[in-house]
Amino acid sequence: MIKKILASLLALMAAAAWAAVDVNTATVADLDSIKGIGPGTSSKLLEERKASPFKNWTDMIQRVPGIGDKRAAKLSSEGLTVNGEAYKPVAGQSEEKKKPAKGSGSKP
Repeated sequence: MIKKILASLLALMAAAAWAAVDVNTATVADLDSIKGIGPGTSSKLLEERKASPFKNWTDMIQRVPGIGDKRAAKLSSEGLTVNGEAYKPVAGQSEEKKKPAKGSGSKP
């Protein structure tokens, strides 16, 4: 019984590993299979990839309009990778964008 359970778990893990779609090698159909990517985003990704492959998630976020930190995290959780890497947010990156600069106001 334990052997059957272990075999089932290994099969599930193997299937999950094959489910990853790398943005630098994906076809239109591969990209469209990712929940959250439609024809518009697919075309943007492929157009930018033609110029040069994406180096990492940061490169992709900077080059593709409509993909920011939150969307990158969602797409990664659905199986999208960049060079085989899942999205890992940079600590403090989102916080810096939201906080106003200190000392920008003038007080008497």
